[in-house]
Amino acid sequence: MALKFDPQQLPIHAVDKHLPAVPAASRSIEALRTRFNRPPVWSPEIQIERRFNDRAPAAASVLIPLVARDELGVLLTLRTDHLNDHPGQVSFPGGRAEPEDADAVSTAMREAQEEIGLEPSYVDVLGSMPTYTTGTGFVVTPVVALVRPGYALKPDPFEVAEVFEVPLAFLMDPANHQHRAVELDGVRREFYTMPWQGQSDGGAPRDYFIWGATAAMLRNLYGFLSA
Repeated sequence: MALKFDPQQLPIHAVDKHLPAVPAASRSIEALRTRFNRPPVWSPEIQIERRFNDRAPAAASVLIPLVARDELGVLLTLRTDHLNDHPGQVSFPGGRAEPEDADAVSTAMREAQEEIGLEPSYVDVLGSMPTYTTGTGFVVTPVVALVRPGYALKPDPFEVAEVFEVPLAFLMDPANHQHRAVELDGVRREFYTMPWQGQSDGGAPRDYFIWGATAAMLRNLYGFLSA
């Protein structure tokens, strides 16, 4: 679905510098295991976007893959420009649930394998987050997992233009969480953006614009880890 606006051109009206970052001790592998095994009482900040269409809701899952290094990184994809849903946007690997999927975790694991070639043998699921309903009608279950280094990715060129990694520390620091807004058909829509400057394969600076549902789910992960 083509956007009616360019989110990168919208003004930033707030940045959450006043909120504390998730400390390093709470981002460790053992701390994450403990948090998912004994989750706190908390509520997601954002769960439902205003709908852009009237098609029937569809169940979906995404994998939030945390690469298990000394400093955890989050694997993200850049979707190809010709896709019907969220073309050209930064996303987690994932997609629509299929009848053969046993549950939301199965959907996330299957989609990650099909989309970026991530083998399940490298994936250790920590747990799931509350569902997030996108403006395009997908009811998404975010599945958070650790990924052991040594994996070899094989992105599907039809769906994935690029796979890249962002430090979890950057994403869990609200100083990097920007508020932007747009008015569409007389309705104001507010959303988070988390621009990240990484590097291309050749080492040149490369800008990645994380926003929308992906940024919202990362913001909810921040809320879960900082609760």
